[in-house]
Amino acid sequence: MKSDSTMKAVILLIICTFFWGSCFPIGKHVLEEVHALTLVFWRFVIAALCLAVYLKAVRIPKLNLSLNQWVWVIAVSAVGIGGLNLGLFTGLASTNATNGSLIMALSPLMTSLIACVALRTLPSAMQCFSLLVSLTGVLMVITNGHFEALFSMQINHGDKLIFFGMLAWSFYTYFSQGISRWMPVIPYTFVGMLSGAAVIGVMCLATPAVHPFAELWNSSVLGISEILYIGVFGTVAGYLLWLNGVRHLGSANAALFFNFVPIFSVLTSYMLGQAVTELQLLGIAVVITGLLLPRISLFKRESKTCSES
Repeated sequence: MKSDSTMKAVILLIICTFFWGSCFPIGKHVLEEVHALTLVFWRFVIAALCLAVYLKAVRIPKLNLSLNQWVWVIAVSAVGIGGLNLGLFTGLASTNATNGSLIMALSPLMTSLIACVALRTLPSAMQCFSLLVSLTGVLMVITNGHFEALFSMQINHGDKLIFFGMLAWSFYTYFSQGISRWMPVIPYTFVGMLSGAAVIGVMCLATPAVHPFAELWNSSVLGISEILYIGVFGTVAGYLLWLNGVRHLGSANAALFFNFVPIFSVLTSYMLGQAVTELQLLGIAVVITGLLLPRISLFKRESKTCSES
């Protein structure tokens, strides 16, 4: 029964990373029509509205949380969700996609380090090896096998913003594991969407060049449909599936699947007409292998236990 639950969580996490990965090329097209802050603002507004309708329909019982718990939930959500999107999309305006993808690929490693520091433990050898293999595959995809390009990369202001966004997401992933023990996933996600919308909304008000309502009104039908996709699938479905995976697998194990995001981004770009090289396909295979390594070790232990029984 536990094995079935774990496998279900794995599949849902893969679907989650597909939604997130596909949002990169789709979002890039939308940014030709609207400002980055406008896209992120409507992303969270749409997600919050969808979850509000769902919560009203299913009539989830009123949450009985203390003031300290509410403050903690809102703070983690605002920093994690708002911080990630604010750092990522504003940072991309000052750096290139290769730098951004590489920095975001460090999230699994950072989440594992945060967990080790918080729990005062050392990561297992298999976990370290899995992270190394997966990160190697990500670098193959991003650099197209030209690893020497990493040495010529320059750290600019945009890179720093994306790094802080990645750091915020890593903390959110780790702390969500504890919050999910006393707060249901859907209400927690709803609070996260409201917090994200509030943070980005303040940024929109502070930026004179950004006009979320006017920009949405003047967008094409395709642009609006792409914004809806990012809001419903890339946000509502994505965050729900992610938090479900964190609850079942733990923050460190769930964070490994974040390596799939740039992979699905490349595959989606390919489906939209962008060329993908053989080296990038090999990198995808390496990432998948790295993610499967801990599961292979666990499977062998479970098989040995069953045979002994």
